[in-house]
Amino acid sequence: MLPEFSGAVAGMAERNLLTKVPSGVPRRAVLCPRLGKRCRLRFALPMQRILLESETDWQDWRNATRALVLAGVPPEEVQWAVRAHPDERSSQLPEGSAGFNLPRALVAIAALAFQARDPERFALLYRLVWRANAGEKVLEKTSDPDLRRAQSLAYAVRAEAHKMRTNVRFLPVEEDRYLGWYVPAHYVLEANAQLMAQRFPDVTFSILTPDGSAHWQAGTLRFGAGLAHVADDAALEKWWEANRVKLMRETHSGTSIPQAEPLDESPRAPDRPPIGPVVLPQRADAQLLDATHEAADCRRCHLFELATQTVFGEGPADAAAMFIGEQPGDQEDVIGRPFVGPAGQIMDRAMEEAGIDRRTVYITNAVKHFKFTPRGKRRIHQTPESPEIQACRFWLDVERVQLRPSLLVLMGGTAARAVMGRQVTITRERGRPIKMADGQTAFVTVHPSFLLRVPDEDAKAREYRAFVRDLEAVRKLLATL
Repeated sequence: MLPEFSGAVAGMAERNLLTKVPSGVPRRAVLCPRLGKRCRLRFALPMQRILLESETDWQDWRNATRALVLAGVPPEEVQWAVRAHPDERSSQLPEGSAGFNLPRALVAIAALAFQARDPERFALLYRLVWRANAGEKVLEKTSDPDLRRAQSLAYAVRAEAHKMRTNVRFLPVEEDRYLGWYVPAHYVLEANAQLMAQRFPDVTFSILTPDGSAHWQAGTLRFGAGLAHVADDAALEKWWEANRVKLMRETHSGTSIPQAEPLDESPRAPDRPPIGPVVLPQRADAQLLDATHEAADCRRCHLFELATQTVFGEGPADAAAMFIGEQPGDQEDVIGRPFVGPAGQIMDRAMEEAGIDRRTVYITNAVKHFKFTPRGKRRIHQTPESPEIQACRFWLDVERVQLRPSLLVLMGGTAARAVMGRQVTITRERGRPIKMADGQTAFVTVHPSFLLRVPDEDAKAREYRAFVRDLEAVRKLLATL
């Protein structure tokens, strides 16, 4: 299923990349202007080596792609790289001011996939543009390896951009500035900084990452050098005090990367006090990362057919607790992360009230694809059935065996049934530790989506407080395991 990538992302890219090709212009007229139709003989030409100024040099990639495609330079004759030294020379691009049309959906995919931490992405996206310009309907070839890879990268970037916005934390520094630190899996800083500046125009903030930094102050967004590594909050603050003047002096304004998509989320303001440290060293489990990539093509049950993507669990390799829900919802299916929709936002709020830092736990679902019934433009949630739960048990077992968390927090009947292998009455088994045969401890509570369905406001408030008390019990239980 094709992703519903933002039209705004596509539109910004499309204005610069795509216009109509004048009729009668030979494909390789610029590279061999005197050969005319003999260009079709495919004389061997020097390899075009295109050097971009940075990993996020979207503007130069677009310009080079437009020029090379119009000149008829096939993908196998182009090498892409990021300039490593100032004296490196890039091939001279063919001249010309024409353009061509591409499907907006393809441009949107390319704009996101370009931000992936994958050195092959430049060549991959050029191949797709080349093929589309040649008349190939690449978006209709859902099993095409190039398209599937580009979609996979776009999904990963979208999820990481969302994760950064929800996980980055800030500490107050001089002149009411808030200083944040984050280590992104992909090059999402520039896209996110634009969206955060739009959302919090009155808050002065800086974000440091190993890839670079972003600084918002008095209506101006600037970018600069990054910080390779920092040990803790004290080291971050000390480094800032020693280097901020030089860092800010060498910043520059502007980026060609489109602004991140304003997905349905509860934005976390930079001036909101964090639970836990700003600098939180986190290491993902390597084998679980491999499992995540493998699960992206899961066909163990029929749910993959309508779902946008597999939504695997996320969290650090040393997580002591694993929170397990039922299945991804509508927003999780689009964004690619567990518990980021309305139920996830309730869970986040309750976690903070209970003193649990979401960044320190592993969060997943018993079923990894969104099960729903289409109803007009809406997608109505459907409860997974036994065969679907059993089919997805494989991935849940992979997560449990690999992480070996001390505590399993089972949110709702589907999660409890998947782990305990039997029907579970939530009201009877809620709120107490249950010793499992494999040595792990289980703790049953309600699924946070239950709180959304309570019609009476007073009853909803009571149920929310009960959910917070359950999470407080989880925090205290973790201290004893």
